[in-house]
Amino acid sequence: MIKKYIDKLFGRRERVTHKDARPTVYGKDKHNIQRELISRCARRTCEDLQRAGHATFVVGGAVRDLLLGRRPKDFDVATSATPDEVRALFRRSRIIGRRFQIVHVMCGAETVEVSTFRAHFTREPNEENTDEHGRMLSDNVFGTQAEDAMRRDFTVNALFYDPVKEEVWDYVHGLKDLKAKKLVMIGDPATRYREDPVRMLRAARLGAKLGLEIDAKTKEPIREMRHLLENVPQARLFEEILKLLLSGNAVECVRVLRELNLHHGLLPLLDTSLDDPETGPFAMAALRATDERLAADKPVSPAFLLAALLWGRVEKSLKKYEERGEPAVPALHSAMHEALDAQRDSLAIPRRFDATMKELWLMQPRFLQRGGQRPYRLLEHPRFRAAYDFFALRAASANAPQEAAKWWERFQEASADEREEMLVSGESGPKKKRRRRRGKRREDAPPTPHDEGQS
Repeated sequence: MIKKYIDKLFGRRERVTHKDARPTVYGKDKHNIQRELISRCARRTCEDLQRAGHATFVVGGAVRDLLLGRRPKDFDVATSATPDEVRALFRRSRIIGRRFQIVHVMCGAETVEVSTFRAHFTREPNEENTDEHGRMLSDNVFGTQAEDAMRRDFTVNALFYDPVKEEVWDYVHGLKDLKAKKLVMIGDPATRYREDPVRMLRAARLGAKLGLEIDAKTKEPIREMRHLLENVPQARLFEEILKLLLSGNAVECVRVLRELNLHHGLLPLLDTSLDDPETGPFAMAALRATDERLAADKPVSPAFLLAALLWGRVEKSLKKYEERGEPAVPALHSAMHEALDAQRDSLAIPRRFDATMKELWLMQPRFLQRGGQRPYRLLEHPRFRAAYDFFALRAASANAPQEAAKWWERFQEASADEREEMLVSGESGPKKKRRRRRGKRREDAPPTPHDEGQS
């Protein structure tokens, strides 16, 4: 009583650790996870740590996906062992991280991320671990398995799987929520969003990707707290948006974002492109095409999708420069730089994507030039296929001439003689005909590059 009174007097909040929380343990007859679907490296890591006396589990998204019948891309492991203890146990391992140390355990080409159970901070927002908005700055405290479960974001992400005993450990009714197709925040949603505003975007992404309905209490604070995303470092915000766009469910993710009003003003990349009546259909077609390629297990290029989402800005700027009388090519260069600079003012796109995006944009006018040697030179460009896919999507969305897209589709597959005829038929007047090559006709036309799609 006295301690509580002193804490209240000096404004200190009692720390709730949940150390004594007890999990619901589901045996292998109560869940559908097959041990063989856990990667060999993750299984071996768990077995070796348990043999050394440490509680160790596969955790998080991998467990969630396996319960949903999906194949995880990677496996994370959580343990009671400290990073130094993990490092000492595995010869091929290394400790990484500053905010919170984790260990990468390597088995051949596979790397398993091993983290020590963490506790959740509950200090007041004016102390060292949070900023003035309540965003968590430090989370570097070891804890129990129960505390580790409580500090995770959503109940479906707080499930632990023991590949040795083949048991699922559940502290927060995550399995129940997963079966009910519900996405539920652990703890008070408003507090958790203040700690990390990116959780609002994550709720939209996971809800759309997994087909889960966002719980009413989890959804309620988002509209009032979406401004907190402005305080998130741009690099981290962009990383989360890229995950959303490349989730394989980008169309549905964007729908949920718009439903939660998270796209407006906070995500200008999506805001302006999708709301533009001229380029909005093209941007949506690019999202849909990316989802289809991922579903077919084909490679996708982030730069391709980002170029599609920013194309509306490029076109508007291009019209402005052309109306001023600037020549076409310099006008396009000016428009590209203006669009990228404007985007960086709100959400910075890493410069490693710039070169590919600019190439795709610069090649678009060249698809309207179908005379002389220019079509052959364009075919030989290493990014021809990606640029053509870009142009074909524009044409399908009424953003480019469909006749030109169909011409290029035929031209790629045509024989050398057919290509010659297409060049002549695509031009008119004596001046155009004089451009026809004289002398011996080439036996072979330039080869069509390898179909690289968006890659």
